[in-house]
Amino acid sequence: MPTEETSRGLIALKLLIRRLQNHLQLSRMLDTIRNVEYEHLKEAEEMVPDDVQEGHFAVLAVENEEEKPMRFVVELGVLNNPAFLRLLNWQKKNIGFSRRES
Repeated sequence: MPTEETSRGLIALKLLIRRLQNHLQLSRMLDTIRNVEYEHLKEAEEMVPDDVQEGHFAVLAVENEEEKPMRFVVELGVLNNPAFLRLLNWQKKNIGFSRRES
């Protein structure tokens, strides 16, 4: 028959094992999250063309469907420019947007 001291030791051991299991499970979850975040960053880097620096974006513009699109690399700050925003709104309202990879 186990003594009181042995019972306490077994209870403490069970608690320690449970904590270790929880810690290992949490570690695995964090590793999974890190891997997913890394994959998203890797995909994003592959999607951005080399000539588009940080803080910039690429814009394609055409006058009509027969013309070859003109491509511009623009600073993000232009998104705060009222004239540029009016142009975007006019484009959206009158012509619509089409998203193409550049």
